[in-house]
Amino acid sequence: MGVSRSGFYEWRERPASATVQRRALLAALVAEIFAGSHETYGYRRVHAALARRGEHCSAELVRAVMREQGLVPAQVRAFRPVTTVQGDFCGIPDLVGRDFTAARPGVKLVGAITYVRTWEGFLYLATVIDCRSKAVLGWAMADHYRTSLVKDAIRMAAGTGLLQPNAVFHTDRGSNYTSDEFGRFLTGLDIRRSVGRTGVCWDNAMAERATDATVRSPSSTMRTASSLNSGENCLRRLVTHLPLPDFCQLM
Repeated sequence: MGVSRSGFYEWRERPASATVQRRALLAALVAEIFAGSHETYGYRRVHAALARRGEHCSAELVRAVMREQGLVPAQVRAFRPVTTVQGDFCGIPDLVGRDFTAARPGVKLVGAITYVRTWEGFLYLATVIDCRSKAVLGWAMADHYRTSLVKDAIRMAAGTGLLQPNAVFHTDRGSNYTSDEFGRFLTGLDIRRSVGRTGVCWDNAMAERATDATVRSPSSTMRTASSLNSGENCLRRLVTHLPLPDFCQLM
């Protein structure tokens, strides 16, 4: 090949260049952040997490590094049974109007239900998220999505003592959220009910995205949940440890 033996060994033993060393360090940081997100972060969110650590590089470089390491975020989409009922609930207003900000904690909340398929059947997770702190104030799990599920999630949120009088709870138009039973329950807690438009997911985008992110983490565990009990344990761990503050900074 026209290369001397001494030249070959000199090349092989030569220290890695600064560029190669920098890329190796970046690869390790990317892998650490990706693992810490339970394999849910795409390259944009990994790039933002790196920037918050003071590591500056292009998003495309992060994308290339993730591709080299085979780091693909989980994008599992659980089957969603139809939970809406016929009719337009004109009596329930949209008090949020896609404004998911709040001046103080406990005045504006959003909620959603998501579903996980296990070998024994569906497991349902209802969440209550504060628009100011982005914290999950309440959540509940069950093998059904009856109104009692969302009532349990609200009950947990109310039990924190953080909810303000006349707070707003915003959701989609699922039949349990729009039921008379749930409306009376919220009234008893001095919480105003708010719903988005039928079939317009963006009207409840904050809750939908945050709750969906929980189900996608980590993909290997959620795809192989062998029972309702194992799925519940996984969801419980994810709800209490999911890095929502990092996630919500990107919303």
